[in-house]
Amino acid sequence: MQAEQELQFQSFVTARWAQLVRTAYLLTGDPHDAEDLTQTALAKAYRSWRRVWRSDNPEAYVRRMLVTCNSDRFRKRRVAERLTAEPPDTGVRDPGAIWADERNALMSALAELPARQRAVVVMRYWEDLSEAEVADVMGCAPGTVKSQASKALAKLRAHPGLEQVVDGPGRTRTMKQGAAR
Repeated sequence: MQAEQELQFQSFVTARWAQLVRTAYLLTGDPHDAEDLTQTALAKAYRSWRRVWRSDNPEAYVRRMLVTCNSDRFRKRRVAERLTAEPPDTGVRDPGAIWADERNALMSALAELPARQRAVVVMRYWEDLSEAEVADVMGCAPGTVKSQASKALAKLRAHPGLEQVVDGPGRTRTMKQGAAR
């Protein structure tokens, strides 16, 4: 790789690492798998950096690589994961995690979604991408994004761990009342 391209790649990784790992975490549900997934996607991006950089949106290109690498992860590994009600205690706490219970419940509910629906929810609602952008990243039609999002939100609303969510200071409501909308 030429020196200029090397610098472009390094600055891209420096600027986007945290966001890519966060997206990967939401796709995988595991911080270690998220870092591995991000490294895999960036290694692939590095090998074809000239093409990635010349694309209209290098970040979207790498985000699509994340989704594809995540799907590949399940194709290669046929071992079923056993989900638990609570994540393992790593001994490390987020200092500002006042919404930890709600976040854990949401992560558990997300982990139960099929990979494609989870990817749509992550990109559409966490990454705040438009339906067209999500469709472009996933290589499908915007209508598919809409239907996958609809199905995923219905499953999240019906998830027992998400029956009640906090809706401002001291106020809660059920998901069926529209908290996920």
